[in-house]
Amino acid sequence: MKTIVITGGTDGIGAALAVTYRRRGDNVVIVGRDAAKGVEVLDAAGDVGGEGLVVPADLSLIGENDRVVKEIKAKFPTVDALVLCARYFNSRRTVTADGFEHTFALFYLSRFLLGHGLADTLAETSSPVIMNVAGPGPNPVEIQWDDLELTRGYQGVNALMQGGRLNDLLGVAFAERHPGSPIRYVLLHPGSTATSFAGEYDPPTAAQIESMRRFGKPVAKSIVPIVAALDDPPPEPLSAIVEGRRIGIEGGGFDRDKALRLDRITKELLSR
Repeated sequence: MKTIVITGGTDGIGAALAVTYRRRGDNVVIVGRDAAKGVEVLDAAGDVGGEGLVVPADLSLIGENDRVVKEIKAKFPTVDALVLCARYFNSRRTVTADGFEHTFALFYLSRFLLGHGLADTLAETSSPVIMNVAGPGPNPVEIQWDDLELTRGYQGVNALMQGGRLNDLLGVAFAERHPGSPIRYVLLHPGSTATSFAGEYDPPTAAQIESMRRFGKPVAKSIVPIVAALDDPPPEPLSAIVEGRRIGIEGGGFDRDKALRLDRITKELLSR
């Protein structure tokens, strides 16, 4: 029996993964803002052994991530997999109560905090994996190093695409910070999926999202490579998978020096 922690587990890909592993009899922890929806997901899987737990939290807030880590560790001595799916689209720039731009906080900082926060618990299992569902690989948006929180010229799509680049570097830095760890860090993009697309959309973006809902792959198909990598993680400390295909992680968006630079900046931001 494994213990699987899933952020964004109340909808879409996260919910489908929660049902899949719950039906196998594994312990499944759903982390999300809507506790009632989390309970519905667990109920949909049925009572087949293991334990289902919903941890309600707003992961855009630093203290909430710290609390989630503590609650999971108090409940489960070991965690086999951490699946990072939570994200939310903002057409207009939004700032959290902590003072961080919302997409940066939820899509990047939360994944930084949860991955490093649960690393010791993950390392206690035989084949631990962190699955970061973020969209690795090349994209046309460059990291705004002097303005990571996009205070100038904010666009929702660019915020998410920059977040994808930051998560690539997060994976590189994680492997550097945990040398010799048994944890396998997997960056994965399942492809365009007809998922929930949680967010607040302006009319043009809403039209694009509706098209993606109509023509994207069904969730059941998109989770296939995720389940495969969770069940049999790649042997390398860090890997990237796009629609079931491994891609290279040498240089470019996976540059080690840039990853360590982002790691330092992140620690400085969190220390405030």
